[in-house]
Amino acid sequence: MTAAAAEKRLLGLLGLGVRGRLAVVGVEQVRQAARRGRLALAVIAADASRHSVEKVVPLLRAKGIGTIAGPSAARLGAAVGREAAAAVGIVDKDLADGVRRIVHVESSRTR
Repeated sequence: MTAAAAEKRLLGLLGLGVRGRLAVVGVEQVRQAARRGRLALAVIAADASRHSVEKVVPLLRAKGIGTIAGPSAARLGAAVGREAAAAVGIVDKDLADGVRRIVHVESSRTR
């Protein structure tokens, strides 16, 4: 699978997740889900602002929640019905596993 195909699959899954209420969009929603113990995985936009990253990543690390570097905030946002999104949090374990598989397959092929 090419990087472009993996990104397309990732964005498609995230879009389905948001529509199915299996994912939350935005730094604040990701933080709230993490605090409540509902978050399985977070996708952080590659170009997220330093401020956004500093607000969410330390909390995710402290809670032991995995993060994935995603595409740009504009592409991430377009996939989930927003203009831009710095972070998308996945609250469904099965969806998180599917996203991890896509990312793992792509990262293992680029080595």
